[in-house]
Amino acid sequence: MPAGWRYIAVRATGGRVLGDVLDPSEPILDWEVPLALTSNPRRDLSGPGSMNGTIEPEYARMLGDDKKPILQEWGTELYLEVDGRLRWGGLVTKTTYDGPKATINCEGFTAYPQGIPYEDHMISGALITPKDPYAGKDKNHDGWVDGKKGKERVPPPPKPYGGPRIDVYDAFRSIWNHVQSRPYGNLGLKIDTHDLGELLGAADGSDPWELAWWNNPDCGQALDTLARTTPFDWIETHAWAGSGNAIEHRLRLGKPRLGRKRTDLRFADGENIAAIAKPEGMGDEYANEIVVLGKGEGRKMKRAQVYRYDGRLRRVATVTDKSLSSDSALRTRGTQELAGRTKALQIPAIQIIDHPNAQFGSWSLGDDIRVQVHVPWVGDVDVWHRIVSDEISADGLCTLFLKRSDSFVY
Repeated sequence: MPAGWRYIAVRATGGRVLGDVLDPSEPILDWEVPLALTSNPRRDLSGPGSMNGTIEPEYARMLGDDKKPILQEWGTELYLEVDGRLRWGGLVTKTTYDGPKATINCEGFTAYPQGIPYEDHMISGALITPKDPYAGKDKNHDGWVDGKKGKERVPPPPKPYGGPRIDVYDAFRSIWNHVQSRPYGNLGLKIDTHDLGELLGAADGSDPWELAWWNNPDCGQALDTLARTTPFDWIETHAWAGSGNAIEHRLRLGKPRLGRKRTDLRFADGENIAAIAKPEGMGDEYANEIVVLGKGEGRKMKRAQVYRYDGRLRRVATVTDKSLSSDSALRTRGTQELAGRTKALQIPAIQIIDHPNAQFGSWSLGDDIRVQVHVPWVGDVDVWHRIVSDEISADGLCTLFLKRSDSFVY
């Protein structure tokens, strides 16, 4: 294990939370878990990230004071601390054993809602049909109110209208609150409190957004769908709280995106870029027309078509997402897909050294950075890319995973 690195195990109780941080009395199970990485700790934009490793041979501290395994699937939080700062945090989600060797797989807290059922009902923009006070008062259908002295015409019934609508971030928080309110489900994850400013469902009630227990929705899938179809960014973070052993966990929400254009950082060949992943075009993934198929079946299926012809042969990709029903959601999904399929060369990843051009920790997930490299057969490439993941390694290098900035649509 490199100097300044250590792996810290904490029991994931699913409770015992004071305010927005874990109860400081929650014991640290092990300050020095002897983990040997098999893949570098990875943080993802709008994803849980991962950290994987092995322990060999079996170490004496495998059981905690509670007589439970220290490294327990869905029962242990594992953190990487580098020089006193938490650089990665998450849950042990899978363990396998082969003789004296244990393989440990971890994912961020945001992997937890996957597979958790939503057991409530939430609706935004419901179609509300007011009660007709004249219903049944014209039994002979002559257009006049029955039994009235004089003549009173039956007025037309009240028109339906759209009910209250929910901000996207309020719905996102509500799903997370549902997950964490269940017994043994409280991770102590604090979610940003601001609103996005975009409401779910149609204003006239023609296309309500609904999450209902009787449809057996998955909380994790519902969260992912909101982030993908709106769209917006989120990032999971972990940090020491104060001077004690408490750890605070936060989910940062973009408005709608996170990160910024970093003109103060430089990434260039021969300076701070040690290696680049093989540049790639789109190949079979290229498309200049997208067909999006949404909710419904047969002729009633919702459908949208988005295209951007650029002088190349027409190539069509079809996307099916049964959670989409409104025209705007279908077109947003199509525009996102199109943006990611029509661009030219992109650099999938760069490996960098700690350098004054861009010191480690100076960037954030979601930032746009200018990548200047020389690519054989292509020449000099100078393109803005967005950081979508990063990995730190014990050899003093950091890998940034990238996508072209112009492939994002918000």
